[in-house]
Formats: sequence, structure tokens, C-alpha cells
Amino acid sequence: MDLENICKQIETVAKKAGQFIREERLKITDDDIELKGKASLVTYVDKNAEKLIVDELTQILPEAGFITEEGTADSDGETLKWVIDPLDGTTNFIHGIFPHSVSIALMKNDQPIVGVVYEVGQDELFAAWQGGGAWLNGKPISVSKNKKHEDVLLATGFPYYNFEMLNEYLELLEFFMMETRGMRRMGSAAVDMAYVACGRFDGFFEHALHAWDIAAGIIILQEAGGKVCDFKGGDNYLFGKEVVASNENYFPAFFSKVNELLG
Repeated sequence: MDLENICKQIETVAKKAGQFIREERLKITDDDIELKGKASLVTYVDKNAEKLIVDELTQILPEAGFITEEGTADSDGETLKWVIDPLDGTTNFIHGIFPHSVSIALMKNDQPIVGVVYEVGQDELFAAWQGGGAWLNGKPISVSKNKKHEDVLLATGFPYYNFEMLNEYLELLEFFMMETRGMRRMGSAAVDMAYVACGRFDGFFEHALHAWDIAAGIIILQEAGGKVCDFKGGDNYLFGKEVVASNENYFPAFFSKVNELLG
């Protein structure tokens, strides 16, 4: 497969979906908001953006299956699968704040090989394909080189439905708040991963995630020179609902602390 060409086509789809999201943002009312679960919101914008994306991607690779957040299409054991979050950061979107993003990944045998994250607010398109490096609006990006706690800025996502590790999470946040330059909670895991890839953040961790939240970000981060694992140091980060991601220099110290409290 020509992964670079596929990536370019995905970029076009992501920006088309992003334009739809941008146009609908000021039209949302309380009547348009549905509750999928505790603090998990969805609107017609999420659903229609996903339909748009699925229709477009089907034209690119008709043989590929799908893993989608809103259930527009399902996978049935295909070697190739699209993994789609049509609107990562729905709560931000509903409240009229950024970031919120479109996240699209192509997986082969459950490993991301192409990824695109389009952050709608700043019109920033992050993209990568296996062996092709990582890019932001057409320019190459790479992770930061910081390696000490006192030099890093970190990102995380706060638990909003699974609170089983809340005490450990708060202890970890306390450590990082005191020992680093600070913590950020942006509200879009896809953007968090992309920001680590381009060096804005030095590391990111979160639990209770889904594959569509991070699949695109994983390949972008890896192609930018970053490292990723689960809380135990293994490779069950895509479907294991937990991720640790950082630049290579900071990874030993960062992972060690996350593993100590959450692993």
C-alpha cells in the first residue's frame, strides 16, 4: 500500500469533517445533547461527522473494517481497520471551547500504520504514516528532548466515569504538580498525544481510554520519536484502556512514577 497517499486522502476527509464540526458549533442547543453514560455526551454533530467519515473512507479502502465511537460501522475481523473518533472532546465542543478534534487511524493487524488528528480550533493537522515521519500542517515534527521532572510540562485526562484508581491518580497528580513545570487537562486525548509528538508536552498519561481516542496519536507519536506503553510497561495500550506516552529521554523517569502508583 502507498501509505503516504492514503494519509493524504485521510487528511482531506479529516478536514472535511472538521469543517462540518466548525459550522455546527454555534447551532448546538441543550435539546441536541444526549447522555451516553455518566458525563459522556454526544450530539448529532458527532454522529453525522462519523457518517461522513465512514462514507469517505469506504471509498479509499473498501476492504477495510471499522472501529467507531458512535457505532456507525463495525469491524468483522478484517486485517485492515479504520479507527475513528469523529469528535474527540465533545464536552469541550458543547461548551464552545477548544481543543476538540477529528481522529482517524488505519490499523493493520491491530497496529496503527497511518494516523491523522485534526484540531479544529487552531486548524492544525497532525499526520503520520509508518516509516514516513510525523507532520504538522506539512512540516516535520519531533518530540522534545527534556528528561528531568523539573523541565517538563505534562498532560493527563481526569477520570469522568471510572474512579477505581482515583486515590492513586490524585497522589500521582500531586507528585507531578510539585515536581514538574505543571499539568494540563485539555479534554482531547487525541490532541494530547499529538502535542507530545510535536514537543509541546513532554508526556501524557490517562486511563479508561478507548482505541479511537489514541490510535491515530500513537502512530504520530511513534513516528515523531516518542515512546508509548501501558501502565505495566507492556504493549496493551490500544485496547487496554491505559497509556503512558513521552519523549524517549524522559520516558524512564515518567514511566517509573506512573507505574509505581497506577501499574
